[in-house]
Amino acid sequence: MDAIQIIVLSLVQGLTEFLPISSSAHLILPAQLLDWPDQGIAFDAAVHIGTLAAVMLYFRKDIWLLIRDWTLSLAGKGTTQHSKMAWYVGLATFPAVIFGFWMKATGVDEMLRSTTVIMITTLLFGALMGVADYFGKRKIPLEKINLKTAMMIGFAQAISLIPGTSRSGITITAALMLGFKREAAARFSFLLSIPVTLGASLLVILDLIKSTEVIMWGELVSGALLSGISAMLCIHFFLGMISRMGLMPFVVYRLLLGLALLYFI
Repeated sequence: MDAIQIIVLSLVQGLTEFLPISSSAHLILPAQLLDWPDQGIAFDAAVHIGTLAAVMLYFRKDIWLLIRDWTLSLAGKGTTQHSKMAWYVGLATFPAVIFGFWMKATGVDEMLRSTTVIMITTLLFGALMGVADYFGKRKIPLEKINLKTAMMIGFAQAISLIPGTSRSGITITAALMLGFKREAAARFSFLLSIPVTLGASLLVILDLIKSTEVIMWGELVSGALLSGISAMLCIHFFLGMISRMGLMPFVVYRLLLGLALLYFI
């Protein structure tokens, strides 16, 4: 890849990872629409590591409390809201892990990297997000989450492995349908992104280490840094915006993008 492609794709990843518009779709589409060489799974993993670092840095206080109280609960020193949340995040990650391994083992993940699939999922889940944002009761705070609702959001996250679905979009949609407040839905979505992104990135890194092909580590490191910086800014502004404006601007964007893709197919 040349410098322009690296910069564009890195910034796109950082700005779209936590917006409900599908970062995977925006990483795949430039290569197909602008006739760029596909950046491949390795670069996708690198920029995801950048956004992972951003969300862990932004929520560092929350993460510390989750890990601390979870560890204390394992030692038999009682349970807290934070220890419960840690269990919920961990258990809700399993559906995506299982679905991800199945997709990788069967080659479905590569088969789904197409403009047609992205067009369908962009329109379908964009419309569903609009329904959830408009009709959702938006009354339940994050402190009221339980294992059942966490697992339901976790199953929604598994579907997001299909390009164009949007991990944040479908998890926030599921949370809104369950009655959670917008900011609560977004915060749980961000926390839920950490283990699944970390696990997927580690697997790709292990594959790269074992590979005999030449790895352009400079491209990967540059992509990770740029995506991480832009993701930090995105998280900050998105959390403030979602409580005021809701998801309708993103619904409109997704529907327009889906229709535009339908024209190009």
